[in-house]
Amino acid sequence: MALKTREQYLESLKSMRPNIYKFGELIEDVTTHPATKRTVESHARAFDASHDPKYSDDFTATSTFLPGEKIHRWTGMTENLEEVMANSRLKRWMFRFTGSCTGGLCVGWNAQNVLWNVTALIDRETGTAYQERLRKWIIGSQGKGLVVAGALTDAKGDRSMRPSQQPNVDSNLRIKEVRPDGIVISGAKAMICGVAASNEIFLLSGSGYREEDQDYALACVVPRGIEGLTIVETRRPSDSREIEEDGWDIPATGITQAYLLFQDCFVPNERVFMCREFKYSGKIIEYFTANYRACIGACVAGQGDVMIGAAALMARVNGLAASTFAGKITDMSVNNETTYAMGIGAMALGKKGPGGMWVSDSLVAHANKVHVATLPYETKRVCQDIGGGIVETGCFPSYKDFQNPEYGSIIAKVVQASDKYTAESRARAARLSEWLTLGAGVPGCMHGGGSPDGAKLVVRALTPVDQFAEFARNIAGIKEEIPEPEKKKK
Repeated sequence: MALKTREQYLESLKSMRPNIYKFGELIEDVTTHPATKRTVESHARAFDASHDPKYSDDFTATSTFLPGEKIHRWTGMTENLEEVMANSRLKRWMFRFTGSCTGGLCVGWNAQNVLWNVTALIDRETGTAYQERLRKWIIGSQGKGLVVAGALTDAKGDRSMRPSQQPNVDSNLRIKEVRPDGIVISGAKAMICGVAASNEIFLLSGSGYREEDQDYALACVVPRGIEGLTIVETRRPSDSREIEEDGWDIPATGITQAYLLFQDCFVPNERVFMCREFKYSGKIIEYFTANYRACIGACVAGQGDVMIGAAALMARVNGLAASTFAGKITDMSVNNETTYAMGIGAMALGKKGPGGMWVSDSLVAHANKVHVATLPYETKRVCQDIGGGIVETGCFPSYKDFQNPEYGSIIAKVVQASDKYTAESRARAARLSEWLTLGAGVPGCMHGGGSPDGAKLVVRALTPVDQFAEFARNIAGIKEEIPEPEKKKK
């Protein structure tokens, strides 16, 4: 069953223990509940693509551990540049298919490859056998065709304090107890993407830690339905109980974010890949962010592609040719290709890590994250500009208003622009543009994959200013040394 079908994927979610809540209510079936069915549908489209000859090259791979067996690419190993580039292509396709993020197809995938490199380091230097545990888990994941979310971000608490100093020690996920057969974990991970659509969740240290914070240095993978885990889906813009399920106020796709609340969860040893080895927690962040912030350029490019399409549709249903806005559409395309190409460039400048998995160039990847936090917002602005006020001002009737027997037909006549297209087509196009630029379709441009300020800190640390000053000094013919002045003592 390495290559699951859509139907098999949906059945795998239905069979899990319900532990997801929204609006204070337990969700019994994530595949049908209005709060989660759209993110499930988004992820299901990856299974469709895996079986479609047009896309299967990007959505499938040959297993490293199951010789000759085809697997879903998001369960595979990124051993070389081509495999990491395929990661980007898959992400761009998924945004084109759904208009939104499918976090269960990327974060866990990145996590397993990052941990392959990190466990190689830990095992080599400490004599542990974490990588063999991980290998066995990956074989199982590939064979079952799992969707695996990833959780790095902790709730954190007071940002001026380290995790062990927090009044609430569970504001960060921690090892509460180490037993002969496994560990007990408690604490919170926040704003985690794609959990409702996932079979399992990779849990990684959210930062680099010192010895006093060693209880927070952990890496493991758990079933989404594990006992002791409560998942709370958060509310997003355009997220309302009043939305008509069969209407067009929002698309059939989407994403969810969740808080993960762990209370004395037992994780058996075979699922534990770091346990208090705090010296290596920073390596997790280093390797993870390098690939993730390279690949996220493809995410925003893919949604940018859809925004170009939405802008073109709006122009046409408004009675204009899309070519009327050719200059603006070109600007949108330039933004898309900038983040995509910078990500590919970061990958091309990378190299294999200590375990043999590819690690993108950190400097270029983090510079890309800064662009990811800026350029897509300009693309969204232009999409709104082309679409007009019906997209951006919130002055648009709901699906239920269009269906009202007293005034629905009048609303439809008012909304219709070109007599070539129905009012419903204009309404759907307008709602899509609104969803992409203002609503729940907005991916985590600013903070997805980490904050741009954090990325700038990495860029600052990796930019060799002294070396560049030497290049400039030599070209200028300056003979004397001109070092950085010493800091004045206060």
